Amino acid sequence: MKKYIILTLLITTVSFAQKTALYCIGDSTMANKKDPDRNPEHGWAQVLQSFFKQDIIVINKAVNGRSTKSFINEKRWDSISKKLKKGDYVLIEFGHNDAKIEDSTRYTNPHTAYRYNLIRFVKESREKGAIPILLTSIARRNFNDKGVLVPTHGDYPLETRLVAQEYNVPFIDMEYWTELLEQSYGPEKSKTLHLHFKAGENAFYDKDKADDTHLSQKGAVEIAQIFIAQLKLLNDSSLKRIKGNIK
Repeated sequence: MKKYIILTLLITTVSFAQKTALYCIGDSTMANKKDPDRNPEHGWAQVLQSFFKQDIIVINKAVNGRSTKSFINEKRWDSISKKLKKGDYVLIEFGHNDAKIEDSTRYTNPHTAYRYNLIRFVKESREKGAIPILLTSIARRNFNDKGVLVPTHGDYPLETRLVAQEYNVPFIDMEYWTELLEQSYGPEKSKTLHLHFKAGENAFYDKDKADDTHLSQKGAVEIAQIFIAQLKLLNDSSLKRIKGNIK
């Protein structure tokens, strides 16, 4: 009996060790939301597990309201980097809250602190043998009165692109692809990708809701699909395991 228990534990340990973690770090556009059965808001990384086979384990550590600065200062990154093992992946998507210039706990200059925080995530992931993947922030639904989608992220996506290029990091330009998504729906229908409800229309909101940053479940799924489609197209040998485990 003792031998059987030991053998079972060994098999379980080996099986778990063979799984690859996909850590997601970022802000509320990625984060898991409470009460997902009732809450219409979803982060796109919240729905990501369903796109992978069981050998990839999505560990979504994105948190509402965080910038690269606050994510580091709150020791959230340290807690993740300690657990990274060789062959794990780290999705990195920040920018929405780094731009909060009125908040000293979150704001970063895109060309200095933001840039160097991204470099830190990249270098420290690689030191553990993990593979970083850099993403630009997803677009906001921000149409002007002429129906033109106007960008809101300033120079943060540019710096993400530059860091990816300089450090040869796998990169997906989520801003670009989600701009195309918003434009394909147009000014009115794109509301379905986000959180637009009249008071009483949804039990979760007792007042009118008009949120063009955060995502509905539909929006989260469509953006996760964009990520998966672009991941498949990346030509990088370090992504072989994760790409091979897409359903």
